[in-house]
Amino acid sequence: MHVPYSHPPDAELRRIDRVKRIDLPAGAPLGPEMVQFFKHSVEKRHTKLGIIAACWGAIVPEMFSEHCALESYVRGTLTVIIDSSAHLYELKQLLLAGLEQQLKLACKSAGLRKINLKHGRWYDASDDGADKKLRFQKH
Repeated sequence: MHVPYSHPPDAELRRIDRVKRIDLPAGAPLGPEMVQFFKHSVEKRHTKLGIIAACWGAIVPEMFSEHCALESYVRGTLTVIIDSSAHLYELKQLLLAGLEQQLKLACKSAGLRKINLKHGRWYDASDDGADKKLRFQKH
């Protein structure tokens, strides 16, 4: 009795891979271009927000640090998201009592002219509140 020769199970796949493969030349590294893009596009736009964030951390009471996030800074207007109505009300009262003027003076070089407060979350709320994932949401 004659037993026919059988190919290894992956022989057909190796043959198809060899026949269908298209070897493209290696391109230039992307790293230097990304660093240049970051320095010219991203870093320039966000230096003012960095200055404002430093002033915000120094002037605004620490109890608000877990409950608010600086969302954006556009044309002299800082937008801040606050996760609860109670903290929104308290921060608004502090800003009206003179905190806004202090921030404007401290951030004069960045051109801060107005502060908008919005109710919202920048994290996914979980049942235990321990694992907060970054995500901007509007209420």
